[in-house]
Formats: sequence, structure tokens, C-alpha cells
Amino acid sequence: MADLTTDFLGIKSPNPFWLASAPPTDKEYNVRRAFEAGWGGVVWKTLGSEGPPVVNVNGPRYGAVYGADRRLLGLNNIELITDRDLFTNLEEIKRVKADYPDRAVIVSLMVPCEEEAWKAILPLVEDTGADGIELNFGCPHGMSERGMGAAVGQVPEYIEMVTRWCKQYYSKPVIVKLTPNITDVRKPAAAAHAGGADAVSLINTINSIISVNLDSMSPEPSIDGKGTHGGYCGPAVKPIAMSMVSEIARAEATAGMPISGIGGVTTWRDAAEFMALGCGNVQVCTAAMTYGFKIVQEMISGLSQWMDEKGYTNTSDFVGMAVPNTTDWQYLNLNYIAKAKINEDLCISCGRCYAACEDTSHQAIAMSDERVFSVIDAECVACNLCVNVCPVENCITMEAMPEGAVDPRTDRVVEPKYANWTTHPNNPAATAAE
Repeated sequence: MADLTTDFLGIKSPNPFWLASAPPTDKEYNVRRAFEAGWGGVVWKTLGSEGPPVVNVNGPRYGAVYGADRRLLGLNNIELITDRDLFTNLEEIKRVKADYPDRAVIVSLMVPCEEEAWKAILPLVEDTGADGIELNFGCPHGMSERGMGAAVGQVPEYIEMVTRWCKQYYSKPVIVKLTPNITDVRKPAAAAHAGGADAVSLINTINSIISVNLDSMSPEPSIDGKGTHGGYCGPAVKPIAMSMVSEIARAEATAGMPISGIGGVTTWRDAAEFMALGCGNVQVCTAAMTYGFKIVQEMISGLSQWMDEKGYTNTSDFVGMAVPNTTDWQYLNLNYIAKAKINEDLCISCGRCYAACEDTSHQAIAMSDERVFSVIDAECVACNLCVNVCPVENCITMEAMPEGAVDPRTDRVVEPKYANWTTHPNNPAATAAE
């Protein structure tokens, strides 16, 4: 069987599945249950500095977005960092790491953006024996209003400064957790790298209001008639997370920098996709909160079976393999042409493809009087909207036209020559260069 053992920054874990810093990792009891269920590591819920205790709301903390079958697609939360005593957390971390030396234990931290505050807490964390720290520069609510979390993560200069402090006063790996609430995630990642960070993790939650109660006219979750923005997570944020991961993985300033992927990981396939885009491991939260800790067993068995089928012996064999194939639009092959094909044997004559294409796309699907649907090649632009709205898997597929074929829509010949927008004759810059 494939070996799922992961070495991330020299931190060994039996598999690449870590629990993210969140309610599931808030205390010793939870973490022990997680390790017994099979998780490879945890990032302990964010600790704050010694001082006035954090006070969380005692009303609803979560809002939800559901699919048609009430499957949870996204969670919005307004919970702050841990409201448990700092030294209680540190004692529990020390016990857990001693009892599970083969599991990764990372401590998430968020303290005021002052050197003395970091200098004071880092030796306390190092004394626990934990494997490293994760700097929470991502939380978009509550703590950001106090000058921490995303308020730091949105300022590259602050990221670099705090990271340097942590590398100065802490001897183990430093992971910087990035906020997605920023225009270009490559800049904070580069700042973390410049400050000496050993890795980055992303994404933290996305700033959001999940819904409005139309009776009380307040955002949900509602606390005594008032609501606020919170952090959005779950399967719905996965595409955003993977895009940001890929940007960091292929940026020149951060190329080769270790990445821990976070954002909607629910299945082994999600994890494999993040890892193919350059992540050495993944962190999970919403899936565990939805289905319980034992979901990791399905992730482990699924990833192991897939790796066996592909001939991968270790996770490092495929980490980053999709990065070279991730590019800017201008470098896409404009000589590649595909057309939609409908399998009449699988078609249930629902008409979704026809309605979508006729009303909102390119009028490239014909419907006979007998409700038989067919693609009009002379109109099809290969947008694949029909594939995405069809309720029957593989009923509609996209088929590439062979070399030498002529596209009836444009009279273009499918050529082996690689053409992209940088060399296209319609590009004024390319014409000027000639």
C-alpha cells in the first residue's frame, strides 16, 4: 500500500490530514479523540497572550448555506480565538504531544502586533514540545477589529515584521496563515517568505454575511437582534482556496515555499487536488464539524487506494505536479478546438441543456419534435455549459477535434502548432513585435 507518511518542514505525521485551528482543536479532549480517529496532526485553536480573557458570544455562532438536499456547502462563524486560559491550553498541549509523539502538534498564535507580546509567549509555547507554530494572520472578524488577525495579514510589512520576531525568539518551524481577504495573495506570501517563514498556510476564512433574517431584519447568526460579518468556510470556498494556493506555488518570489492547504477539504480527492497544486499537506475543519472525526478514515483509505492505482508510493511523488500546467490565460492553446457530444442512450430528455444553451449561450443545441437533442457543431463554441447543467453524468462530453479538422463555426483548422494570445495575429502587441 502507498505510504501516506508526510514530512512537512521536518515534522513527521502518519498522513497529510491535519485538523485546522478551529473549534475541533480547542481542548485536549477533542485532540485526543481526533488522534484516536486517525488524524495525522492538529493545529491547536488559536491562543492569545496572557491578560484580559477573550469573551465569546453565548448565542448562535454559526450560519449555514445549504444545497438543495440540505447538504452543508458553507459555514459562517463569528467565534473568536480560544476563550480558555492560556496556561490551561499550554499544559494540555504538553500532555498531548508527550502522549502522541508521532503526530504533528502545531500551536496557532494571535497576540498584539508588538514585539514584547510575541517575545513573551513564544518561550511558553516552545516549552510545550509542540512541533511548530502557526501565526494567525487571517481571522476576519472580532480580532481584526482589535488590530490582529486579518488586520495584520492585509499589511505585508506587518507580516514580515512579526515573522522576523518569531524566527528570532522561537527555534522551531514558523508557519504563516494567510488571509484570503486581500486583492493579491502573492504579496503577503512574499512578505512571509522575506521574514523567514518556513511555510505558509491558506486560506483562512472569507469575510462574509451569510444571510439576513427577514423577520428580525438582522444578519444571521443573530445575537439579540444584531448580526455581524464573520468567516466563511466549507466546500464552497475550495475553488477560491485552490486558486490562491496555485498563485503562491507558481510565483517567482515564493516558488518552492512549503504550503499547507486549507479551504473546503472534505474528501481524499479534495486533498489530492490541493497537494497537486503544491501543498505538502492539508488542514480540515468544516468536514470534521459536519461529519465527525472519523471522516479522516475515508480520506486515508481513498487517498491510499488512488495512490496505489496511480503508482505513487509516497505523497511527495505527486505534490506540485499540477503547478507547471497552471498558467495565465494568455498562454492557453488557441489552436485547441472541442465540441459537445450528447449520448442519446443516456439522455433523459429533461431539456436542461437545450434551455441553457438556447436562452443564455450560443443556440448550439437542437431539439426535435420527439425531444431528441443534438449539438449543432457550426454554432458550438465548446463553452461546456451543457455539460455542467446536465443531471446525468457523462451524458454530454467534450470531444477534441482531430488535427487537420476544420471547425465549421470559424473555418479554423486544428493545427499542432501551439498558438496563444501572446503570438495571436489579433493581438496588437504581437503584431507590433513582428
